[in-house]
Formats: sequence, C-alpha cells, structure tokens
Amino acid sequence: MDLGIRGKRALVCASSRGLGRGCAGALAEAGVNLVMNARGAEALEVAAAEIRARAQVNVTAVAADITTEAGRAAVLAHGPFDILVTNAGGPPPGMWSDWARDDFIRALDANMLTPIALMQAVLPGMMAQGWGRVVNITSVSVKSPVAVLGLSNSARAGLTGFVAGTSRQVAGKGVTINNLLPGIHATDRAIALDSAVVKAKGISMADAIAERSATIPAGRYGTPAEFGAACAFLCSDHAGFIVGQNILLDGGATNATL
Repeated sequence: MDLGIRGKRALVCASSRGLGRGCAGALAEAGVNLVMNARGAEALEVAAAEIRARAQVNVTAVAADITTEAGRAAVLAHGPFDILVTNAGGPPPGMWSDWARDDFIRALDANMLTPIALMQAVLPGMMAQGWGRVVNITSVSVKSPVAVLGLSNSARAGLTGFVAGTSRQVAGKGVTINNLLPGIHATDRAIALDSAVVKAKGISMADAIAERSATIPAGRYGTPAEFGAACAFLCSDHAGFIVGQNILLDGGATNATL
C-alpha cells in the first residue's frame, strides 16, 4: 500500500534502537525524510546510516537529550515537520513505596511534559498547512496498569489525558494525534524488565522470557518492525479519520472487551 506520505518530513524521537528505530525505518520505507533523535551519538549515526542506505531518503541525525529545553531546541531547529513521533525510555520499575517526588518529576519530564512540549511546538505549523500526524509511543499500562511500573503508569496516563482533549481540537485542521500502546516487544526495555525478573526469581534469562511469553496470547514478544508498520499507517494519508485513539500492540495480553 502506498501510504501517501512520500516526501513528508518526520521527527522521530529515541530512534537509534527499539521501537523508535522501527518507526523510523517504516516511515523511511514509505519515502519520508527523517530527523532522527537520540542521546547516544554513535548508535544514532549507525541507525541513520543504515536507513539512508536502505531507503534512500534524507536522514538527519541529531544527538540530544529531548527531555531538556536545549535538546528540544536543537532538534526542532531542523523543522518544520509534517509528522512527529514522540518516544522516550520508560522510568525504572519498583514499588509504590520506593518513589519520592523527584522520581515522579523525572518520569513526568520524560514521558508526559516532553511529548506535550513537542506537540505544542509543531502543531501550529501542521494546522497552518492543513495536514499533520502525531503518534505518541506510550505504554500498555495506560489501559492496564502494571504494578511495578507506577511511574510510567502515572506519567503516561497524564499524556493520554492531554491527547484526548487536544486531538479533538486540531482534527478539523487536518491534523491527527494518536497513541500507540506497546506491550512487550523485543527491545532493550524488555531486556531490562526480564533482567529484573532474573534477579528477583533466580532464574535464567531464557526462562524469564518464556515465562513472560506465556502471558501473551500470541505466544511471543512483538518486533520493532511490526510496531513501526503500525506507526507508519497512523502517519499515513489514509489515517485522517483516526483521532485521539489509544491502540494496543500487545499480542492480546490485555484481557479487555474494549
């Protein structure tokens, strides 16, 4: 399917690896020119070079901490953007008794306030041109809270509330905002979570992965490539009637009717 976005320009955050990398790759395959961002310059340059070689689109790599005002300014200087994909690593796991105010502030900065700031920066230009796509990578915990991910539950729920109202205000200008809610995918985040299980239970990594996979009806972890394909469709010209939605990509792990 031709997604109808060839020649558009996208900003994809945290795109040197994992789900962000999958999204960047899928958009590039659709002919979208990219500004890729991550904190680690070396990994980012490698990812950007791979995408350039495969998809033959323009790719600009900007190594910066997107959660800071200076980092956002460095990235946004390469705009304007037709497409925005927000993404940031999730906060560390723990229990409700572990976290102090500063822990919540860090989580809010990374997983709520940064995506909001980016949207506030790019939405006026998208609205002025009558077309735009925003996809926020949030978490399955928005639909089904994960007890040990209380920081993530809290911050991402706040972002979801902002998107719910804002998406309805900009849709009439041809701009859509939607959220993708990943369950477990084969990424560094999964390795970190599984490593915590290994440590807590004294089992092998293979056993930890098998144990978690057994809780997923699909029987496996998702891949960054299939996640990226879903993101690219939401960014496509065909997705203009999808507004303010929270779409699960979790292999059926969330047991819910709606």
